[in-house]
Amino acid sequence: MPTLLRWKGYRFFFYSADGWEPAHIHVAKDRNEAKIWLENVTLAVNIGFSAKELNEIIKKTRDEREPFLKVWHDHFAN
Repeated sequence: MPTLLRWKGYRFFFYSADGWEPAHIHVAKDRNEAKIWLENVTLAVNIGFSAKELNEIIKKTRDEREPFLKVWHDHFAN
């Protein structure tokens, strides 16, 4: 479960078993978790985050999209 970023208490990561799906990241904080597609930076799943938190998460994901995609593709290339 590679962690790509820790920011403001959020952990951005993906599961090593997720390679069969399109590129995405999971974001967790406390007991909340979201899944964000990286191709178009859209929300796939939200469990517990408020709209304000999701807006912040999506903005940060947009800012980090290219490095996230690089790590994803490097990880699953093997």
